[in-house]
Amino acid sequence: MTIKRILRHWLLPPWLVRRRFGPALLAAIAAAIGESEKLHRGELRFVIEGRLSLLQLLRGLSTRQRAIEQFADQGVGHTAEHSGILIYLLLAERQVEIVADSGITAKVGQAEWDALCHGMTAQFAQGHYREGALQGIAQATCLLARHFPAGADNPNELADPPLLV
Repeated sequence: MTIKRILRHWLLPPWLVRRRFGPALLAAIAAAIGESEKLHRGELRFVIEGRLSLLQLLRGLSTRQRAIEQFADQGVGHTAEHSGILIYLLLAERQVEIVADSGITAKVGQAEWDALCHGMTAQFAQGHYREGALQGIAQATCLLARHFPAGADNPNELADPPLLV
């Protein structure tokens, strides 16, 4: 834990998250996830967190660890085919993490997830939040459609709207 990291989190005002991810963008993300899930048997969950709590920072919680917590909290690991993917953005650190369930990680290499995260992070760094979010969903859709193509039984197991934490 560093003072710089704490300041980065605590100088980020909560209203900034809602400004960057306003109602129109949240609706576009939800629609993109809904359309995506028609093309495969996987499940996508998109979580946006502005900043970590002081306790989380003092514990040294990494972005990856927080994404794993959200994966569990959102039930992404409880899909029928173990094909859930969490896209997690920690805005204070401008970091994206992908946490995928065991069914999809057995079929998709880490390099593909890293490329997806890098593309989103590059868009977000330029202030292109809409493009970055929709690009990430589109890339995840391609991976899921390749490995878990849509079938006759394709229930929607997770909520489509993104979650602001």
